Amino acid sequence: MRAALLWGAACSAAWALPTFEEVRSAHRPSETLLLSREGEVLQRLRTDASVRRGEWVALQDISPALRTALLLSEDQRFYEHSGVDWAAVSSAAWGRLWHQRTRGASTISMQLAGLVDGDWRRGPGGRNVVQKLGQTVVAQVLDRRWRKDQILEAYLNLVPFRGELVGIDALARTLFGKAAHGLDAREAAVAAVLVRAPNATPARVARRACALLEQQAQSVDCEALQLFTESSLQQRRWPASEGWAPHFARRVLAEQVAPAGELPAQLRSTLSAPLQREAMRSLQQHLRELQGRNVEDGAALVLDNATGEVLAWVGSSGALSQAGEVDGVLALRQPGSTLKPFLYAQALAERRLTAASLIEDSSAHISTPGGLYIPQNYDRRFKGWVSVRTALAASLNVPAVRTLAMVSPDAFFAQLRALGMPLRESGGYYGYSLALGSAEVPLLQLTNAYRALANGGCWRPVAAGRLAAARPTGACTPVLDPRAAFIVGDILSDGNARAPTFGTDSLLATRFWTAVKTGTSKDMRDNWAVGWSQDYTVGVWVGNAGGAAMHGVSGSSGAAPIWAELMALLHARRPSRAPQPPAATAQRPALLRAAVRYGADPATGQPLASTRSEWFLPGTQQELFALEQGAVQTGAVPAAEPVQARILRPASGTIVALDPDIPPDRQRLQFAARLATGDARALRWLLDGKEVGRGLHWAGLPWPGRHRMELRDAKGQLLDSVTYEVRGAGVR
Repeated sequence: MRAALLWGAACSAAWALPTFEEVRSAHRPSETLLLSREGEVLQRLRTDASVRRGEWVALQDISPALRTALLLSEDQRFYEHSGVDWAAVSSAAWGRLWHQRTRGASTISMQLAGLVDGDWRRGPGGRNVVQKLGQTVVAQVLDRRWRKDQILEAYLNLVPFRGELVGIDALARTLFGKAAHGLDAREAAVAAVLVRAPNATPARVARRACALLEQQAQSVDCEALQLFTESSLQQRRWPASEGWAPHFARRVLAEQVAPAGELPAQLRSTLSAPLQREAMRSLQQHLRELQGRNVEDGAALVLDNATGEVLAWVGSSGALSQAGEVDGVLALRQPGSTLKPFLYAQALAERRLTAASLIEDSSAHISTPGGLYIPQNYDRRFKGWVSVRTALAASLNVPAVRTLAMVSPDAFFAQLRALGMPLRESGGYYGYSLALGSAEVPLLQLTNAYRALANGGCWRPVAAGRLAAARPTGACTPVLDPRAAFIVGDILSDGNARAPTFGTDSLLATRFWTAVKTGTSKDMRDNWAVGWSQDYTVGVWVGNAGGAAMHGVSGSSGAAPIWAELMALLHARRPSRAPQPPAATAQRPALLRAAVRYGADPATGQPLASTRSEWFLPGTQQELFALEQGAVQTGAVPAAEPVQARILRPASGTIVALDPDIPPDRQRLQFAARLATGDARALRWLLDGKEVGRGLHWAGLPWPGRHRMELRDAKGQLLDSVTYEVRGAGVR
C-alpha cells in the first residue's frame, strides 16, 4: 500500500513538469546586458551574486567534442534508453550486492529531472526513497515529452560545473575564455569530468580527463594535461563587467526596483553605441597626448536638448586611470568659469547690466569676513574697461566678481540651486569666489543646466536611462528669463568676443552654430568645456580623480578638443542653426536689437570697443556707452587748469598676500587714479619717494614690506597718497 502511494505521488508530480520552451524561457543569466538605442550590446554587468550563469546556448552552438565527451562520461546509452538505463541500474545493484565499485546508474534525463524540479534534487545526505522513485518516473515522462536534443541542450545549460559556475556558457567563458562552440577535445574532457566531480582536485580532474580522452582513442600527454587543468581551474577569464558604458549601466540598474534575481536580462538604453565608443576613444586619445602633464582622468556627457535623453556617458578614461571605478560624470568637482553664463544671465534678467555695458577688468580688492579677496584672471593680466559681451566670452574673472557683487552671492546661489546644482553650503559660505566656480558640482548637473540655456531658460531633469522612459518629464520649470538665456547663448557663440583670451582660431570656433564655455579650477585641478548646439548639449571634464593638479592643462587644451570632436561627430550630417530670439508674450516684450558705440579710453584716446549692434531687454537700450569723464571730454584740458585727481585703488591700508603658486613676475599690483580736471599725462606715481610711472594707471611687482604710494602733479604737488603692505616671499 505504501509503495503504491509513493508511486502515485511521483506520477502526479511528473505530469506537472514544465515544457522545454518554458524551461528555456525561464532561464535568467547572472548578467544583465545594457543595449544601445540601436539594439547593440554596450555593457555586460553581473547582477546575480549567488551563481554565475551565462546566456542559454543552443545545442548546435555547443562544441561537438563536448557533446561526445559528456555522453561518454555520463550516459553512454543516452539515445537508446527511455529516460532510465535499466541495464546500468541492474549493474549498479549487482555491484552494491557484491560490494564492488561500479559506474552510477543516473542518466542525463534523471539528472535533468532534479535540475528542473527541486523535489527530485539530490540533497547533502543523498536522495531518499521517494526522491529516487520520483526521479525515475519523472525521467521517463521527460523522455516521452521532450526530444533527446532538447534534453541534452537543457542539461548543458542548467548543470552546475564548479563552484558558482552553472551552465556551459559560464564554464567556457570563465575557465577557457571562449564561447561554448569553440571548446577543443582537451577542454571538452575537462568540462565533462567536472559534471561528475565539480569539487574534485585539479589532479583528480586531470586523471579522469586523461582517461576519458584515451577512451576516445585520442593521443594525449597526461602530464601536460594536468598542467593545463591546474591552470584552467584557476582562471577567471570572464570579468564581472565589460563593455563601453560601465558607469551608466550601474546607474540604470540602480534605478530598477526589482530584486537582483528578477532583473531583466536586457535593458535598452538611450545611449548611442557609435557616439559612446567615439566619446571614449576621443577621451583616451587626448589624454594620451597630454602624457607627462599629470592628467589621467576625464568624463564626457551628451544630452539631447529636447528629450533630455543621455546619448553618451563616459565616466572615466578606463585603463588609463588608476581610479577607473570613479564615475567622473557624478563626481563633485570645482567648475571654474563654467558658472559665469548663469551669473551674467541673472544680471541681464535683473536689468543690472546689458550685453553692451562697460565693466572694469582691473585689480580689485574686496573686503570679506575672511580677509581681502583679490581675484585674478587666468593669464594674470587685466584688459581695463571691457563690455559685458567681451567679459563673458573671454572669461575674465574680475568683471565676473564685480557682477556677483551686484547680484549678491545669496541670490546667485539660489539661481544655481534652481538650475539643479547640488550645492552643499550657502551663498554666504562661498562668497564672491562663487562667481569663479569655487563650489563643487557634478558634470551631470552642470551639463543639464547648460541644456536649460539651450532650451530658453526651461529646466527639466535628465531623462531616465531606459529608452522607454526617455520622454520630457513633465512641464519645464522656467528658471531663467528666455531673453537673457538667448543673449548669453549669442555671446558664447561669438568668436570675436572670445578672441582676447582664446584667439580667433580657437577649437571652440566650430563650423556650425554652437555656444560654449570653458573653465579651469584653482591650481589646474579641473578643466571643463560645456556647450550646446541646436539639438545637443555636450559637457567634458578633464583632471585627476584624486584631485592632483595638472601641469599646464587648461580648459582650452584639455577638455575643449574632446568637446569639439564630439560636436563635429554629432553634426557630421546634421546642421545646427542659430536660435531665433524668443517671441514676445503678453507678460514679456520681445528683445530689441540696436546699434551701440563706445566712448574713448581716457588713457589711450581709442574707443573702448568697436561699434556694433547689440541685443537689449526693452528699456535697457542706449546708443552710447562711455566712461564719465570720457563722455564729456572731447579734447585736452587746458594746461592752465589745475589738476584734480585721487587714487582709486588700492585702498589705503590694503594688505596684499603673495601667492606662492603664481610666478612672481605675474603678480603685479595695479594702481589706478580718477581724474576730475587736468591732463592725465601730468600725473606722477611715486613709490616710497621714487617716481615709478605716469598717467592714470600703473602696475608694478609687489615687494614685501610696508609702502607709501603718492600721486603728484607735474609740479610735484601732492594730490593723494595711500599706504599698503605686502606679505609673503620676496620677489627675485
